[in-house]
Amino acid sequence: MSSVISLENITLRYSRKGPDVLKNVSLEVPKGSFCFLTGHSGAGKSTLLKLMYLAHSQTSGTLKLFGDDVTKIPKAKMPFLRRKIGVVFQEYGLINHLSAFDNVALPLRIAGYKEKEVKEYVTDLLDWVGLKDFINSKPTVLSGGQQQRISIARAVINRPSILLADEPTGNVDDDLAVRLLRLFEELNRSGTTIIIATHSEWLVKRFNKYPRLHINEGKLTVIAPNTTPPRGNTSQNTTQTQSQTQVQAQAQSQVQSQSQNQTPQQQTTQQPPKSALNLEIDMKRQLPPVQQQATYAPQGNVSPAYNNVEEELLQGNQNLELSLKKNIKQGTR
Repeated sequence: MSSVISLENITLRYSRKGPDVLKNVSLEVPKGSFCFLTGHSGAGKSTLLKLMYLAHSQTSGTLKLFGDDVTKIPKAKMPFLRRKIGVVFQEYGLINHLSAFDNVALPLRIAGYKEKEVKEYVTDLLDWVGLKDFINSKPTVLSGGQQQRISIARAVINRPSILLADEPTGNVDDDLAVRLLRLFEELNRSGTTIIIATHSEWLVKRFNKYPRLHINEGKLTVIAPNTTPPRGNTSQNTTQTQSQTQVQAQAQSQVQSQSQNQTPQQQTTQQPPKSALNLEIDMKRQLPPVQQQATYAPQGNVSPAYNNVEEELLQGNQNLELSLKKNIKQGTR
């Protein structure tokens, strides 16, 4: 199975004389896999995710996305590569003066979709996450769980090949945390590769059929399902770890089992699964059609006014609001 994310001997430090935040990390993430990313606060979980969605650059080593070395991809093509990666930020990253609809619609408008298509896809997706009645509400009047669902909807509206979620359940109660994980599972069944960073040990145990990537002191260990992370020096605790080949085989088995458990009729005419929010969903209908991934061509004409906005959105930059206000005044929405 091909890898959508490949890290080889990655080291990252924030300053030339600073400590290594990531130390000689190597990893292959197969297409269609589902993994947890765990570790104590400050271990480097967010740093590793930022590296994967290109908000940080490695100090040394090789990072490949979809088989391409990111250091060799022309700068002009990077925004189109980033659109294949959805990000759920820990603090939601929503724009307070925009409605739930406009927050979710932002990636489609950046990509140049027609407004008729934007309305159809966004309305259906907000219905899927259980926020149809709050479509015109601003984030400031919504609960933390509702804001998190808007953040998830925005991350997946453009049908990303990879979804990276940074502590998506950190600000919600246990019941909603489980329901959000069910949503991620449904996205994974539609073919999206998912990595969820979390410090919630009970949540990982609740969904213990998935492997975890555990960071300790800047070193990464891949841990089999139904086991606990090693303590102390990870180099001295290898009995519970898996090799990259085993992780790939496990992801392959996971994808194959989903297919084998369906009858031939179900494989050709699959009924919409029941979501964790008791809503009928059909991911193929409710999200924009998948475009050819062989090139980095945009899904429509990209508005130049959105170029900087997209960069800031992906990095969770708070200056995004100022940029959008300027764009809106110029009538570029």
